[in-house]
Amino acid sequence: MKLKFNQLSWAFLLSVILFSCNDSGSEQPLGEYEQGILIMNEGNFGTNDGEVYHLDPSTEVLKSNIFEAENMRPFAGILEDMVPVNGALYLVANTGKVEVVDAGTFKSLGAVSGDLDQPRSIAVADSKLFISDYGPYDESYATPDSYIAVVDGVNGGMVSKKIEVSNKPEDLFTYGKYVFVAGSEEGKVEVIDAEKEEVIKVLEVDGHPAQFFESEGRLWLYSTDSEEVYFQSFHMDNLTKATTSTLPVANATGRIAFGNDDLFYLLTSTGWPDYVDGVARVSVVGPELDLNWIEGSGFYGIGFDQSRDELYLANSNGFQGNGTVTVYSKDGTEIRNFEVGRGPSGFLFY
Repeated sequence: MKLKFNQLSWAFLLSVILFSCNDSGSEQPLGEYEQGILIMNEGNFGTNDGEVYHLDPSTEVLKSNIFEAENMRPFAGILEDMVPVNGALYLVANTGKVEVVDAGTFKSLGAVSGDLDQPRSIAVADSKLFISDYGPYDESYATPDSYIAVVDGVNGGMVSKKIEVSNKPEDLFTYGKYVFVAGSEEGKVEVIDAEKEEVIKVLEVDGHPAQFFESEGRLWLYSTDSEEVYFQSFHMDNLTKATTSTLPVANATGRIAFGNDDLFYLLTSTGWPDYVDGVARVSVVGPELDLNWIEGSGFYGIGFDQSRDELYLANSNGFQGNGTVTVYSKDGTEIRNFEVGRGPSGFLFY
């Protein structure tokens, strides 16, 4: 499974404040779960026990299974992504559904279920939901029928259309009426016009696209291959590729955390048979390139708390029981660790 988890563009991270405004212009305190850290636990294949934990880093109080606690029913899926948009939080399960909850209370607002195959991520544009989906496997376990599912209405409902895209679409990014699609298998970025509900442009990119992010008003794409990683930017006025920066980071998994001081933290893994995992710390704009900043095994998710300058590293522990999270200072010193749910794979920092 990926995460990604919209790993939250810098623009979003910097925009989260202690109060939000309603339509009348008055200020209202954020809800309980819009403060602190949300931890995404993917869950175990077959038991579909994905869930979300909430951590208050100032008190270290950890609340487990908050979807079930607030809705009196289990999430019941393999949790693939969490995407916050306009006070709602979209929980994407690659077992074929999307749950929509209030970001502050975690109470259900609706859902998308049925007519989805393997959802990966979600974006909101033109008051519609756009859901990246691998589509069904064929007899060779390929996914030739990948698509973007369209749902009319931001709180869920039925799929109204499926837009054909390249194989294995992953992350999505909204810019005005456009939805950018990271086509991971074929090295493409497809641009969808949300009003027309059709692909209007296809851009060839380097590597396997994994994650969009925004920095200094520009859209970027993080991509990987076996020996290198790529940071590619785009011209938003004419929807073309602008620049490419290449770094010699081998075995990158596609999971990335955005630190302070223009630093990026990349998960790497040699895979079978050695299973040596690591965290590379790199910079696109400076000389920083530490390919073995942290080494270990079982690394499954990564995130960076920019307000506290702390790295969160999730370990699946081989899916043999619950996973753990270890917190590191910016110099790589271990601060603390704690047990979470099954298959922890990502973080959302408020």
